[in-house]
Amino acid sequence: MLTLYHSPRSRSTRVVRLIDELGALDRVTVEIVTIPRQDGSGGGRDPKNPHAEGKVPYLVHDGVGIRETNAIMVYLTELFPEAGLGPMPGDAQRGAYLGWMAYYGNVLEPALVLQASGISNPMTQATFRDMAAVTARLTEALEHGPYLLGETYSAADILLASPFVWFPQAMPDVPAIRDWVARVQDRPSVQRTEAFDTRAVAA
Repeated sequence: MLTLYHSPRSRSTRVVRLIDELGALDRVTVEIVTIPRQDGSGGGRDPKNPHAEGKVPYLVHDGVGIRETNAIMVYLTELFPEAGLGPMPGDAQRGAYLGWMAYYGNVLEPALVLQASGISNPMTQATFRDMAAVTARLTEALEHGPYLLGETYSAADILLASPFVWFPQAMPDVPAIRDWVARVQDRPSVQRTEAFDTRAVAA
């Protein structure tokens, strides 16, 4: 049994979108939970959420919990390989795909948070890099095709484009990156996931 613990219009929304694109919404139970929001809304920790820190997303497969968005996405693309949203072991693109999935948590999100916080010092830049480095890496990758893996759209595009969808003011002013985010968002799954979250909020 697969259960995703999800709070509408949060970081876990991109996992719901991936499940939609995998054609697996009928095979994953989406359990709606509340989470504390940065604006003070959302209330306290939801006792229905088994995540140790009360966060989302959290995927449970036959009683085993999986945390962290990038790990959950890799796990799901391997469970549903027929959708082609993640190169499988043995595929020449597998290493690049895993590299991008790790890059999100190791570099992109820390760089965005540090920039938004106004924190900059040689140690953080050496460890996490900065948005100038992120911009350079994304631009370089998009020189080889419309997506991070060239001609192949993957879960990596959903994941790495997502912060620029939530915070467009953080998006680098680079045409290749703006066009890539627009391509990633120009898919039917975006409207379906928004409708899913709207229904969940209403309920």
